Amino acid sequence: MDTEHSAITEPVRRIEVFTGAGRRRAWSAEDKAQIVAETLNEGESVSAVARRHGLSPQQLFGWRRQARQSAAEAENTVPQFVPAVIEAAPPARVVPRQRQKRSRHVDQISGLIEVEIAGVTVRVGRGADAKTVAAVVRALKAEI
Repeated sequence: MDTEHSAITEPVRRIEVFTGAGRRRAWSAEDKAQIVAETLNEGESVSAVARRHGLSPQQLFGWRRQARQSAAEAENTVPQFVPAVIEAAPPARVVPRQRQKRSRHVDQISGLIEVEIAGVTVRVGRGADAKTVAAVVRALKAEI
């Protein structure tokens, strides 16, 4: 009997079947955004959307987290504008030389920035440190 063509005499104990290319799929940013958007529809569950697209729910939760972080970063980098109301400064008074020291009040009012957020008013005078002003505005924004 030829050993090359002999029949298998022992039973097969294990069979492995590989299907597909065996590599990770590459998802475009548009595909990810569309799939994440599906999870936001009313009545949809992350597991059901993941199953439909052949994903694990953990992977889809990761994409949702990335989308939230990207949105938060974009929100912080985009300048936020608020309506500005410019009021006329009080008319400058002509002050005799001996009273010139009292006119500093007019100089202090000019160059004043006043911001009102949710009933809280912040007044920033001339020469205020930009970092301090930014910290105050961030703190107010966080309280809203």
